[in-house]
Amino acid sequence: MKLFDELKWRGLIDNVTSPELEEKLNNGGLTFYIGTDPTGDSLHIGHYSSLLCAKRLKEHGHHPLMLVGGATGFIGDPKATGERSMLTKEVLEHNYHCLSKQIEELFGFEMVNNLDWTKDITIIDFLRDIGKLFNVSYMMNKETVKRRLESGISYTEFSYMILQAHDFLHLYEEKGCTLQIGGQDQWGNITSGLELIRKKHGADVECYGLTMPLITKADGTKFGKSETGTVWLDKNKTSAYEMYQFLLNSEDEKVIDYLKKLTFLKKEEIDTLEECVKTAPHLREAQKALAKEVVTFLHGENEYNKAIKISEALFKGDVKTLSSEEASDALKGFEKREVADHITLTEALVSSGIASSKREAREWIKGNSIQVNGEKITDVDFVVSSEHALCHKDTLIKRGKRNYFVITQK
Repeated sequence: MKLFDELKWRGLIDNVTSPELEEKLNNGGLTFYIGTDPTGDSLHIGHYSSLLCAKRLKEHGHHPLMLVGGATGFIGDPKATGERSMLTKEVLEHNYHCLSKQIEELFGFEMVNNLDWTKDITIIDFLRDIGKLFNVSYMMNKETVKRRLESGISYTEFSYMILQAHDFLHLYEEKGCTLQIGGQDQWGNITSGLELIRKKHGADVECYGLTMPLITKADGTKFGKSETGTVWLDKNKTSAYEMYQFLLNSEDEKVIDYLKKLTFLKKEEIDTLEECVKTAPHLREAQKALAKEVVTFLHGENEYNKAIKISEALFKGDVKTLSSEEASDALKGFEKREVADHITLTEALVSSGIASSKREAREWIKGNSIQVNGEKITDVDFVVSSEHALCHKDTLIKRGKRNYFVITQK
């Protein structure tokens, strides 16, 4: 399967600016760029598919440039819900260095920062040399701007399109970059860059744009949020175990789509897993394969094995076998309920809201339904103390087979 056909099979092509791009991609040798702004100090799982697509191109002989927008981060790409909060210079610099380090370590791309070629441009030069080439009516028809006209958009965010177009022009002139790739919401910005290059260098310039579909859940909402918040690629923000569990819980209707976009598994392997989803969905073989591929790529085999160990310990109730670090990771995904220290298990169950009454709590305890840190407790007067916590001051309560709660003692 040629590269372009593989990208189509994986569902990674939303739109291209020219049919000529198919042959260019298949032949290799293009310098292309993909960008992100340093709005956070880590990428999240929503970024992952686009960066993997860039890696796929790299492995087929193309040269990637990874732009982290030290300049555009000051401005903010218009979003549908309203104006972005302005980040300080210090925060942007910190985020830039964190993202650059993360991307270089994970993907090995050449890094570029648009602040380097933007910071010394005067407002007069910008308006004369760049702004003069943009028609306001043209800009207002772009989807990123059009969707904000009713609610209002600042001139600052309105100008974002011009800055991103200038990035493409600069990289074309200085790096020989002839392709920009991005999410489908970047189509307007990408085509604006192509128009700017053509106005500067002639209509016959061979430059291209490619957009990728956004990854969604079965209900159409964005993929990448768990019950505890954003799923980050930095394991200090989202542990390998949390990432593993998030992917393991992927919907049957979407898991094959995720396998195509988020892994390097071949068509034959994914076809086999698709058959497993149809014939034995309860085994969750596709979800396990997805979790293994992503966690291993991001964090390595040791972190993947640690995630498996934590999962099995929680399933079997054998949490005492976990190290302090593993126990900390295991408890991150649970809501923590604060209770007093040195109280009976009956009081802890009621005070934390796990049980609705002392009578209910006693029935659960006497009925062998309650475990504390993996140990079954049948004594209603058993004292729960932070001295015997599983991790720090956190104690894991299990009711029945699948109900887990974490209590933190003051």
